[in-house]
Amino acid sequence: MRRIFLIGYGNPGRGDDGLGPAVAEAVEAWAVPGVTVESDFQLNVEDAYELLNYDAAVFVDASVDGAEPFFYKQIGPEDPASFSSHSVSPAGLLGLTRNLFQKDVQGFVLGIRGYEFEEFGAPIGPRASANLKAALEFLEPRLRSGNLGGADAGA
Repeated sequence: MRRIFLIGYGNPGRGDDGLGPAVAEAVEAWAVPGVTVESDFQLNVEDAYELLNYDAAVFVDASVDGAEPFFYKQIGPEDPASFSSHSVSPAGLLGLTRNLFQKDVQGFVLGIRGYEFEEFGAPIGPRASANLKAALEFLEPRLRSGNLGGADAGA
């Protein structure tokens, strides 16, 4: 069985920026064997170490200007040009895992189109909620089968 790590990140207190954590919450409720779920405000360098335990990772975040309702693509490791001790890109995390621990992890990004990010305390809006629903319908069979797809896919 493939071991898959899914991390949904973003700020659930800023409207549509909570799309990543909303996916994490939904996937956690599915209780898919072999899938570990985490939610955070942002990706951290410590997540590179966490990836050692997995064959694949799915990084889920809100997208300010991506395709509607979402985009999904495979990514490879990259050397992080720069990062702070608190934030790094998905490809940068894969690169850190490779460079520091000699482990390659297959990576995918799911970007869900959001629209309202400015109002603190606001829930996910109706348009972004519809995009979230479409993304979850796309993601669930992939996680359950363990076949995350090798090529870029769109909605």
